[in-house]
Amino acid sequence: MTRPRYRRSGDDEPAHKGPEVPVVLPHVVMTVAADGTMTVTINGAPHEPPPFAPPWRRDAFASILDQLTGQRRSPVRVEVREADGSLFTDIVTPGRRRRLEPDPTPVPPSPTPRVPDLVVLHGEGFVAGEDVAVAVVIAHGDAAHDGTMRSLLTADQVAASPTREVVLLGRVSGTVTVGHPE
Repeated sequence: MTRPRYRRSGDDEPAHKGPEVPVVLPHVVMTVAADGTMTVTINGAPHEPPPFAPPWRRDAFASILDQLTGQRRSPVRVEVREADGSLFTDIVTPGRRRRLEPDPTPVPPSPTPRVPDLVVLHGEGFVAGEDVAVAVVIAHGDAAHDGTMRSLLTADQVAASPTREVVLLGRVSGTVTVGHPE
């Protein structure tokens, strides 16, 4: 008797060992009106802005997709319908979660803890909630709900740069702020 060349579901080992992926991806449709407002549906059901918030606008595109992929922890199929009739489709995957890793080098105890001198650089024009790079890329931060970004650095981090310049780069908006922190 010959053995089958395939495994049946229900055998002693699961056939799929990776993360659960839905058979059909959630379908997100974003319809942009001529005035920049936008309606969002997920599998045909409306996805509304929070209570008392203004209607969705085009600049909320990235934060809506981050929220939806983060909630579902799975990719979504996105369809953007522009007011001029053009259509854009894509598959958007959840962003990777950032974890702060502990410093592997042990710090010897000191009699008085040293508080680092901090410097700050402010930028504006970012999309609310977008990821903003701080370059020399030593950290990332999220823009505030009003599109501003504040990066706190130690004076030692800034001193490591020969130009003492810091760059904030909006990964979604493309906004760039270059300056010398105070």
